[in-house]
Amino acid sequence: MTERAQPMQAQDRRFNPLGTWTLFQKEVRRFMSVIGQTVLAPVITAVLYLLVFQHVLEDRVNVYPGVGYTAFLIPGLIMMSIIQNAFANTSSSLTQSKIMGNLVFLLFAPLSAVEIFVAFVGAAIVRAACVATVLYAVGWLFIPLPLQAPAAAIGMLVLAAGCLAVFGLIAGILAQKFDHLAAFQNFFIMPFSFLSGVFYSIHSLPEFWEQASRFNPFFYMIDGFRYGFFGVADAPITHSLVVVAGFFLLLSVVALWMLRAGYKIRS
Repeated sequence: MTERAQPMQAQDRRFNPLGTWTLFQKEVRRFMSVIGQTVLAPVITAVLYLLVFQHVLEDRVNVYPGVGYTAFLIPGLIMMSIIQNAFANTSSSLTQSKIMGNLVFLLFAPLSAVEIFVAFVGAAIVRAACVATVLYAVGWLFIPLPLQAPAAAIGMLVLAAGCLAVFGLIAGILAQKFDHLAAFQNFFIMPFSFLSGVFYSIHSLPEFWEQASRFNPFFYMIDGFRYGFFGVADAPITHSLVVVAGFFLLLSVVALWMLRAGYKIRS
């Protein structure tokens, strides 16, 4: 144990709700201060995807019986935005603090690893929920899309946003500059989200790629979220919830170990 690690570990003995709430509010205010960039820009990007793919594929792709392609596409685009924005919120905040040199104020605050984890992940979930809500409202301009299983949709939103928020926390701990974050975006987030069934049902894929898609956790996030809108999905909803919850727990164990150990943030 080093002298610099002692303040955080001393505070691990009890929960500090006021400190956690304060850090959570700071993280929410951070992304709300640039709401055009953090909420409106992802919505515009998703709407552009919707306009293009709706125009090209509406009459050419059959998905679920009685479900048009535009209706099928909207939940996928909402979840893709949730994934990307939850990751961006935690990863950019932590990396920016490291680059600006103000991370030390967070490390020496009376906050444990668990409290930092809760505040960062909670704020990222709020940002993801804001983007999802605005995008869902905009989607009604294209087609009314009532929820058939709202509990499943909300549960998958929280779990998926939590997963990517924790993954962003891990990326922010590992990254030393924004180029490293771009590598996570380019080699993990974008490929896995695009190959997860946002634009198609995996049943339309060749056998090999359909089976390969089932090893992609992003597929279960999108498929489970889509179940909340239509009551049908490519995989059983309980299976999707178990996979995503397990992915969240696995990532959380890794992130909490990094925070407790001060891995790459205390040297």
